[in-house]
Amino acid sequence: MKLFKNLNFGKLKGGLSKTRNKLVNSITETISGKAIIDENVLDDLEETLITSDIGIETSEKIIDATRKSLKSDKDRTSENVLNVIKSELIRNLELNNNGLTEYSNFEKYKPYVILVVGVNGAGKTTTIGKLAHNYKKAGLEVVIGSADTFRAAANEQLEIWAKRAGVEVIQREHGADPSAVAFDTLTVAKKKNADVVIIDTAGRLHTKTNLMEELKKIKRVLAKVLDYAPNDTFLVIDGNTGQNGLIQAREFSKVTELTGLIVTKLDGTAKGGIIFQITAEQKIPVRYIGVGESIDDLQTFDEKEFVNAIFG
Repeated sequence: MKLFKNLNFGKLKGGLSKTRNKLVNSITETISGKAIIDENVLDDLEETLITSDIGIETSEKIIDATRKSLKSDKDRTSENVLNVIKSELIRNLELNNNGLTEYSNFEKYKPYVILVVGVNGAGKTTTIGKLAHNYKKAGLEVVIGSADTFRAAANEQLEIWAKRAGVEVIQREHGADPSAVAFDTLTVAKKKNADVVIIDTAGRLHTKTNLMEELKKIKRVLAKVLDYAPNDTFLVIDGNTGQNGLIQAREFSKVTELTGLIVTKLDGTAKGGIIFQITAEQKIPVRYIGVGESIDDLQTFDEKEFVNAIFG
């Protein structure tokens, strides 16, 4: 369903420049000038991939594929090795993303309900505004629920982003029951015959059990209003956090079924390789990535475009 694709390769390439400098330059330095790509070089290459946040499992698969390719291919140039690595990175992302980069069931439900979770500081509020903007541009009626009632500035921030996106936001006073906000939002969306509902939640520290219990309560309330809700639960991760993002994915997966990842702030970090590691371990598809501060900078995740942008 091509309706939701927001792709700009130029912005993507520019936004991933720091990751490219770390990953591709390190790979090139490891293999360039080598008369023979032998086992020692492959060992160094595997270490380079691991230290670039690719992860041990994916790095091993890439090196195994490179080894097999070199055995059957007379072309042992560094350029060919780079192409093998690039192809293998794409293949792993496609395999782990389960082909769920777009909404195959989107038109079956109205409203389509998306719950957004994540820790404070991940860029959750701005991401919701950008997500709403994408849907609005696609001609859809969007309603946002501001269920982050514990953070004093959350309502104001979300209201600003909702205004930018041109969508309605439902909110209650600071300290109100988040589940009540979720209930209000779905009720309004049903009356308006809205297409999409996006519900913000408080920035959960994944170590706080009581906050996770509240997340479960929100989901129970949603299901009472619409028996199929939520359709999706997206975890927002700050790309700058690297390995900590992987820990967040693990912990959130224990208490709720995550159907997608949104990785933000990739334009400000060299740790974009963490996407390969999280998808390989958790098998949670990446749905969107943030590569800038503009409202148009939340891009639909495409495995080939992502890897091509990294390799420039």
